[in-house]
Amino acid sequence: ISLDPRLLTYRTPNITIRNITCCSPRVRPATPTQSLSASQLHERIQSSSMDAKLEALKDLASASRDITFAQEFINLDGISLLTQMVESGTDFGDLLSFTLTAFVELMDHGIVSWDTFSVAFIKKIASYVNKSAMDAAVLQRSLAILESMVLNSQDLYQKVAQEITIGQLIPHLQCADQDIQTYTVAVINALFLKAPEEKRQVTDGMAHILAQKQLRSIILSNIIRSNQPINDEMAHQLYVLQVLTFNLLEDRMMTKMDPQDQAQRDIIFELRRIAFDVECDSNNSGSIEKRKSMYTRDYKKLGFINHVNPAVDFTQIPPGMLALDNMLYFAKHHQDAYIRMVLENSSREDKHECPFGRSSIELTKMLCEILRVGELPSENCHDFHPMFFTHDRSFEEFFCICIQLLNKTWKEMRATSEDFNKVMQVVREQIMRTLTHKPNSLDQFKSRLQNMSYTEILKIRQSERMNQEDFQSRPIVELREKIQPEIMELIKQQRLNRLCEGTCFKKTNNRRKPDKYWYCRLSPNHKVLHYGDLEESPQGEVPFDSLQDKLPVVEMKAVVTGKDCPHMKEKGALKQSKEWLELAFSVLYESDEYLNFMAPDKHEYCVWTDGLNALLGKEMTSEYTKADMDTLLSMEMKLRLLDLENIQIPEAPPPIPKEPSNYDFVYDCN
Repeated sequence: ISLDPRLLTYRTPNITIRNITCCSPRVRPATPTQSLSASQLHERIQSSSMDAKLEALKDLASASRDITFAQEFINLDGISLLTQMVESGTDFGDLLSFTLTAFVELMDHGIVSWDTFSVAFIKKIASYVNKSAMDAAVLQRSLAILESMVLNSQDLYQKVAQEITIGQLIPHLQCADQDIQTYTVAVINALFLKAPEEKRQVTDGMAHILAQKQLRSIILSNIIRSNQPINDEMAHQLYVLQVLTFNLLEDRMMTKMDPQDQAQRDIIFELRRIAFDVECDSNNSGSIEKRKSMYTRDYKKLGFINHVNPAVDFTQIPPGMLALDNMLYFAKHHQDAYIRMVLENSSREDKHECPFGRSSIELTKMLCEILRVGELPSENCHDFHPMFFTHDRSFEEFFCICIQLLNKTWKEMRATSEDFNKVMQVVREQIMRTLTHKPNSLDQFKSRLQNMSYTEILKIRQSERMNQEDFQSRPIVELREKIQPEIMELIKQQRLNRLCEGTCFKKTNNRRKPDKYWYCRLSPNHKVLHYGDLEESPQGEVPFDSLQDKLPVVEMKAVVTGKDCPHMKEKGALKQSKEWLELAFSVLYESDEYLNFMAPDKHEYCVWTDGLNALLGKEMTSEYTKADMDTLLSMEMKLRLLDLENIQIPEAPPPIPKEPSNYDFVYDCN
């Protein structure tokens, strides 16, 4: 399968890698029963009886989750049979729903290439999406199939793009079913990710479609501001859409200004005209030297580094021409604030003026870093900001709010030109701290920034320093070293206790498939690992007698993580996800046997790798162990030093006094 490099950190072919939580230790050959079952189902789904056919498709949809059965059914040319049933158009309702479900389950195993499907099949799937009234289950599965087609094949992207437009998908965003809305946004994201670069930027291309008010307002009113809470999958898709939208700015961000381009120079002239209400090209403005002197004076007031030719300021990338675009937008759409800022600073002493031009360039670069413009979406991130869906020009409005914040902070700090970098650091902190509150609108973001003054930042910093006291004196260091082994033993016992409670792992390889589970826990005497499959997610601990398999701790040889795990080596495509590699670990035992895990999250990964290493007598090195050590050690130190508050602890112990000349002062109790 040919992969678009842009997708390598987003998805891999046939395998949706986000939220994968466990891989089976190995795929076993099909048993005679499984082979017979696959053959029987292959015959049953061709039954002339509708009732018998429906029951067979239900069984097939359920059985196809097992990769061994799936391999046997595919060997019988089962995928071709299902596609023929769909193309025939004779099945509707539940028959069609279970047919598509079985198809999705079989394709999720990554055994069959997506490039093998006909145009007729694609057209039929697309027709289910384009119909105004369609069964919800059929629509969900059709959207899932289209998304996988687009992501896994450039040829299929071209064919799907001819059948489906964003306009045809928009009605599905207006329904009340969040699952359908999620699949719809996922298809929109997939179409954008696979769109050729030239189609992303043209006027009638994806850039225009994503930026149009209709799509944004529908998402805002029907998803973000709907009554039902946004689930993790929808939050991820909105985050991806947000990233893709901001990535449209990358072209301007990486475009240098041509100092000889008159059209680009005219933008700078326009900034001067708006600020000082002058006509730049007046023929009656005096000699050339006088006009040059006037321009130089005005460009200095505008805060450019190069007063003679400010176009040179925009040759740095990033932010390139994007900074000039932001400045012009601010000057035209917030003209009063722009003029006030420029004139206010031009009336100050040179060393105290906040340079608008330089500040705008550095601020644009900072905002691009904060929003990670030009980077691909992260696998597990749900960090979308509702406020960016409230305006058609959200980045430009974001800049306008932040440039006014920068000017306000400059005054609060009584900054001079030497303090420029310090001011930018404070502004970054103000923006980052405000974004963590996830404001619902740009107005709310602006309001919260007003409360995040320089004085407030100083208070927050001081409070954080108070909570992170760093005791460096020798007696304190010695005390810490003495306490550390006790704390480490406490952490070790906690990890082993957690292993005794056990953890439920998912066995699915697709975040939208119905989940299968398996459970693993350590025996109370810390001598045996018990594990086994489950039918459904357990409520609480699973008793030991329900876990059929055992692994004695004495047989464990090593714990390996990341790319060293056997299940990370089995499929090369899996190596593309750094975040997935960070959750993988395996227990090696006997000569070449292994038990593979995929932790549900980073916390469980650290707990299990720490606990398993503790069982093997090895050091616990996870970042959670370090964090727990720092927290517990800090608390213990503060408790022990409570009585010494406000007392200066000497670097060295006090000297031993000289012996007295006599001991006549000693009182004899006898």
